[in-house]
Amino acid sequence: MKRLLLLALLLVSLQSAQAQQKKWVSLFNGKDINDWIVKIHHHDVGVNFGNTFRVEDGMIKVRYDQYDKFNEQYGHLYYKTPFSHYHLVIEYRFADPWRKDAPSYTELNSGVMFHSQDPRTMPKEQDWPISIEMQFLAGLADGKARPTGNMCSPGTNIVYKGKLDTRHCIDSDSKTYGKDEWVRAELIVLGDSLVQHIINGKVVLEYSKPQIGGGVANRYDPAQKKDGKILNSGFIALQSEGQPIDFRKVEIMDLSEKRK
Repeated sequence: MKRLLLLALLLVSLQSAQAQQKKWVSLFNGKDINDWIVKIHHHDVGVNFGNTFRVEDGMIKVRYDQYDKFNEQYGHLYYKTPFSHYHLVIEYRFADPWRKDAPSYTELNSGVMFHSQDPRTMPKEQDWPISIEMQFLAGLADGKARPTGNMCSPGTNIVYKGKLDTRHCIDSDSKTYGKDEWVRAELIVLGDSLVQHIINGKVVLEYSKPQIGGGVANRYDPAQKKDGKILNSGFIALQSEGQPIDFRKVEIMDLSEKRK
């Protein structure tokens, strides 16, 4: 009898563990970006100007070969569904050539936005979405340290080391990677309670309480910028700002049932 009871308890435990097991879901299907929404500065939502975001060789590629001039046409490619608690994995590699008529800081610079406003709430002339950014950088020819997986905050602030931090960008403690290297970038986002940036398996930055505030984002709808509002969910978007980049993997594990 005791043996049967133990077997029953073991079965219940295994079933419970299976029910709690999370699955990785590919946001990018390897074929098209039909599940994504484009918003590029100076253009209406849904206009993929210059075929900026395209799918080639099984990757999402960001390119500018159809641009006459860059003209601050910063772009973002948003997945159609917002998320709150999740583990995101992106594998990226920079490509050539950088647009020399883009701002100098954009060289070997890209990123992924999260907890972002809905792109459909952005006016045509809004440059950056109100969001948090995990910034991707690679080393430049000067040989100076240039960590990747940093935090930038257009129209937002965060709590870092226990205090509200209003700096636009905070460097991670990652190593510097070369422009031709594939890098695995991960985000663990638990609503507004914890955000971790992970580069090639190492936690390189951690903070909490993302919230609306600060500057950098311009010409937004005032109704969308309620300073002090805590951000516990939002859209995920891949960035274009003058630097070609390839994304070969964009996967997510929904952790929403574990938010407690």
